[in-house]
Amino acid sequence: MPDISLSNGKKFMAASGSSILDAATQAQVALPYSCKSGRCSSCKCKVVSGETLALTAELGLTQEEREQGWILSCVRSAQTDLVLEVDDLGSVELPPTKTSPCRISHIERLAPDVVRVILRLPPAAMFTFLPGQYIDVIGPNGVRRSYSLANAPATDKTLELHIRAVKGGVMSDYWFNQAKENDLLRLNGPLGTFFLRETSGQDLVFLATGTGIAPVKAMLEALAALPQDQQPASVTVLWGGRTPADIYIDLPSLPGHYQFVPVLSRADEDWAGAKGYVHEVLLQRAADLSHTTVYACGSDAMIHSARKVLVAAGLPARQFYADAFVSSGNI
Repeated sequence: MPDISLSNGKKFMAASGSSILDAATQAQVALPYSCKSGRCSSCKCKVVSGETLALTAELGLTQEEREQGWILSCVRSAQTDLVLEVDDLGSVELPPTKTSPCRISHIERLAPDVVRVILRLPPAAMFTFLPGQYIDVIGPNGVRRSYSLANAPATDKTLELHIRAVKGGVMSDYWFNQAKENDLLRLNGPLGTFFLRETSGQDLVFLATGTGIAPVKAMLEALAALPQDQQPASVTVLWGGRTPADIYIDLPSLPGHYQFVPVLSRADEDWAGAKGYVHEVLLQRAADLSHTTVYACGSDAMIHSARKVLVAAGLPARQFYADAFVSSGNI
């Protein structure tokens, strides 16, 4: 079996046909990931030496990135021994992933195309997660869709989801036309590596578009509960939408100390707030990004643009963490 070596010297072996990400997980080496389908770029790593094979299309990479040797570990297998330019998550221990039953405790419309769903776990369920992670919900007829958790862990074992309507989506039809309180569903999770890293004394910036505000909300709740010696120096939240209706929750009502900047890309003359795209507004407000850590969640287009523009403006590449929302390949 091929040996895989990482930037920090860690090594593991990969079975034939197994993705690099799965091989790392099997060896208890935690690599960053999100969609696990090759459509975002959270698991991007660079091949320093060796040969790999694409198991499926790497839609999350640009042609330029492919030419530079970047691959997506979730859909690449090792053909020979590899040396990869990527770090694992260090001493972070991810909560175990498991499948659990759950019921809809509450469902409400937050906007014409967004619903909030509160899921209730069984009293004896042992389900832990890091704020920012996501779950797969398994609905009627086994349809499975991914949703970020919009709350920090709660003692009442409830999980909050923000779900946007997808035209023609099987699961969307369920959420918006059929779902009712006490419906029995299943969930699998927690999943993903989008969560808070070091916070003490840091300048944190959250960029969100659409329902990408869900994991940001969970992180803000977690930050508010941290002891004083772990508090960041500053927190800024930029939430982007097209129209005022897209800013569908009262974010300033959440506990904690942070600056909230709603941003509209299709604002009319009555809008007095920030206009454009969230990363552009951040650049207008921040002269120096060298000591900033950015957490971005939303459309894949926003993630790619924000990373490219902000790193070019001085943000250290390793201080940009992201979770890209990608549409299901099978609606």
